Amino acid sequence: MIHILRSRWRQGFRTLPYPKTIPALPDRFRGRPVFQPERCPEGCQACADACATGAITLGSEGPRLDLGRCLFCPDCADACPEGAITFTGEHRLATRTREDLTVGPGEYRLAEALNAEMMRVFGRSLKLRVVSAGGCNGCEVDVNVLGTLSWDIGRFGIQIVASPRHADALVVCGPVTRAMELALRKTWDAMPSPKLVIAVGACAIQGGPYLHQPEQLGGASAILPVDLFIPGCPPHPLTILDGLLRLLGRLDTPSRSLEL
Repeated sequence: MIHILRSRWRQGFRTLPYPKTIPALPDRFRGRPVFQPERCPEGCQACADACATGAITLGSEGPRLDLGRCLFCPDCADACPEGAITFTGEHRLATRTREDLTVGPGEYRLAEALNAEMMRVFGRSLKLRVVSAGGCNGCEVDVNVLGTLSWDIGRFGIQIVASPRHADALVVCGPVTRAMELALRKTWDAMPSPKLVIAVGACAIQGGPYLHQPEQLGGASAILPVDLFIPGCPPHPLTILDGLLRLLGRLDTPSRSLEL
């Protein structure tokens, strides 16, 4: 026991100081993409053709990218001959509506806090029940990381629970396969009201790389009302935590828009 105590003393305080400071992200991290439409060659659609999930659409105002479909692979950026699309290090991506998950002309609206009544219920304590609804488990791993010593989401009053009867919010990962539809509905029905749904990752938002497979339903919105969308494939733990804290009104940074 004395050796354990000495080791713990040498390690010191291990929990990240977020949100007071933002943890350093590696150079390979790909966050919110940005377009430079003035650099797009006329008639070029190389980026749209390279996108495996059809996340990029071209219009008169320039290209738009649907982060709900985006896998954050570099194929579109690599295909562009003029470098008109680049991935930044911006980790703030979560939104309250599906429509806000669009990168293009205009502002990118980050998630707003719950209304006053819901904040009264969930503002100090939020219990999460995670359901893996047919994905690759990448998003589930990054959600679980938030419970480790370094992230310690318990300090924010957020906890992952085993029973839906103890849960305030249902965290859906995966595209919702037909084999998991009933289980997901039963989990939702077992949760006490009021309750929330959080879609984590491209699969849970729109189907991800499984979008065109007949065995899946195209994300949580197909059967449940989603209150928070966290894009990524998978989203970084920092992106997930940022979304959760914005939902609870726990961040001082602006939530209405994001300009890069």
